[in-house]
Amino acid sequence: MSAPALAKAADAPILLREMAGPVAVLTLNRPAQRNSLSEALIAELQLALAEIGADKAVRAVVIAANGPAFCAGHDLKELTARRADADRGRSFFAKLMNACSAMMQTIVHLPKPVVASVQGIATAAGCQLVATCDLAVASERASFATPGVDIGLFCSTPMVALSRNVSRKQAMEMLLTGELVPAPRAREMGLINRVVTPGTERDAAIALAQQVARKSAHTIKLGKEAFYRQAEMNLADAYRYAAEVMTENMLARDAEEGIGAFIEKREPTWRDE
Repeated sequence: MSAPALAKAADAPILLREMAGPVAVLTLNRPAQRNSLSEALIAELQLALAEIGADKAVRAVVIAANGPAFCAGHDLKELTARRADADRGRSFFAKLMNACSAMMQTIVHLPKPVVASVQGIATAAGCQLVATCDLAVASERASFATPGVDIGLFCSTPMVALSRNVSRKQAMEMLLTGELVPAPRAREMGLINRVVTPGTERDAAIALAQQVARKSAHTIKLGKEAFYRQAEMNLADAYRYAAEVMTENMLARDAEEGIGAFIEKREPTWRDE
């Protein structure tokens, strides 16, 4: 790459944001670094998600990436540079891992659906990001791995999201071997929802997000929160909690409108309340 091109790349935003109708598209834009999650990129994602959460015009989110890789995990060069700190990087490592964990939880707690659009490899924290999103669409060329074990760094934080998406045996195989899982196999495992022709994954993810965005935002908010909360409960508590949510949902204006529209065979008019 020429010097002007390098300078231009250095000045480019590391996270791009645009709207596709009611869908906010966040694009990781560190292609030369395989979109690794640097401290700055994690902060940018956290800020963008917080703004989107409060923006009623946004009804769904797509997280995509520029370049051949979706996300190669944490920025190992950034991490390694901090070994020169007085504490060998301990405080920075803790700060970064906690910031990344907080950002992932922001996705889970966001009252709007988040769809990953995966065009290439998603490894380590990149795989974690895909697993954290509510839905995921991937190119046939995409692949997934938690290969930290190969460099002496077990993917412990990616493990949290991964083990909540696939079975224990499948999660442990990925964590212990570090092997790449191709997109069709990732779909079979439950890590992603759909596999599409290369080059169409972004449009497919946006279309899926737009499909959900046409529903009542109030209903989606209730349902997403309930889904993740009940998943951590035992069976009896989950049913008790879900019954409470259903009762409150039935009293919502959009449920009254939606049920009425169904009975009257017409399209509902949502007020998102």
